[in-house]
Amino acid sequence: MIAAKDNFPLATPEEYFSWEEKQLEKHEYIDGQVYAMTGGSKNHSLLSVSLITLFANHLEGSGCETGNSDLRVNIVGTDNYIYPDVSVTCDEQDKAATQYITYPCLLVEVLSGSTEAYDRGGKFRMYKNNPVLQDYLLVSSTRIEMDLYHKNEANEWIIINYQEGDTVELKSINLTFPLERVYRGISLAPESR
Repeated sequence: MIAAKDNFPLATPEEYFSWEEKQLEKHEYIDGQVYAMTGGSKNHSLLSVSLITLFANHLEGSGCETGNSDLRVNIVGTDNYIYPDVSVTCDEQDKAATQYITYPCLLVEVLSGSTEAYDRGGKFRMYKNNPVLQDYLLVSSTRIEMDLYHKNEANEWIIINYQEGDTVELKSINLTFPLERVYRGISLAPESR
């Protein structure tokens, strides 16, 4: 999804939550600024649904929760709130949350030409400060490819590129799957405007 800065005056988080409840569109809240979220492509939606289904089925009965792009994530230690495409939390602190989660172990962004640089750069810099986050998965919507940013046992972030024929390993939720599984039935083509 694309974030476009809205003409909205600086607001407190409480004002943002109250205001957004009345809006038809979603808005991220970063450093007191509100950014409208625009829709994604068909492939963006299909890939998100494929991953949500895969994760939710795998985690059934585990106590972990899989969220879609309607579930906000609070960036730890800030008043920033972002909507990832897919999130998974297994943290007890998130169980009673009603407006957002704070401690996801896995976050997913489906890439588009207009958001890829932000998803790899600024958004990842915010996400990686979360002490619970272990995996940040970036999913291409134009080719069979994913990049996994994984925090290893030394608390260092490593990047693993998965391509056609590879098996993806998400240690955060103890799941491995063939990369092609997520892309089944999806016609890949360059994004059109």
